[in-house]
Amino acid sequence: MCELLGVSSSIPRSLGRWLTSFRARGGAVADNPDGWGVAYWLGSHPKIEKSPEPGWNSDAFLHVADNLVSDLVIAHVRKARHPPILSLENTHPFVHLCCGRAWVFAHNGLVAEVFDQPLAESSCSPLGATDSEFAFCQLLAGIAGSYNHDDQQNWLHALNRLADAIATLGKFNFLLSDGRILIAYGHDRLHYLESSGDHSHRALIATEPLSDDAWLPFAARELRVYQDGALVASHAPDRREA
Repeated sequence: MCELLGVSSSIPRSLGRWLTSFRARGGAVADNPDGWGVAYWLGSHPKIEKSPEPGWNSDAFLHVADNLVSDLVIAHVRKARHPPILSLENTHPFVHLCCGRAWVFAHNGLVAEVFDQPLAESSCSPLGATDSEFAFCQLLAGIAGSYNHDDQQNWLHALNRLADAIATLGKFNFLLSDGRILIAYGHDRLHYLESSGDHSHRALIATEPLSDDAWLPFAARELRVYQDGALVASHAPDRREA
């Protein structure tokens, strides 16, 4: 049911080890053969490479895995379910503008009933037909009036509440970024691996652990926010907010 990979780092890093392992999950060692995508940032602007083909044997994905150096990445391999249509428009990650920023989003799970909830007025209009992109636009509409990067508390609370509400419709694990921070919401199926050393930080988020390192599972409905590889905010229903 799709898989996610997110990276936040204090310095640009070669990501071949992780992207190579993740690429194999696009149809070789996991049943996600219906498309792949990698978003990374060049300054404040996201660049997205994607294709509605199996990631595990994609030469384009191999080239990205071998050559990408970045400090912020969102990647996805797709198992097409709603709709079961392979197209570039239905391939994650998605990008839309909100609040003067380009936002990137990728989703694991199924929240088909989100179509029953009309979109609030928003500049975000889905280009494809997936429940994922529709939910993405719901999130952006929900924070459009409160987003302020320099004062994150209010809009992150709004985002967290809306994510919890959408999660009641099915399964809703996602990665989201405005090009500055990486937001990971683990409804029921995400893991994280954090490391620090020599004044640098790195955080990896993946649906399933990509190595034998000590990955930790998200708590149910846990939201974690990273900037430059360091955890800057977190919330889970059964934990005190960090």
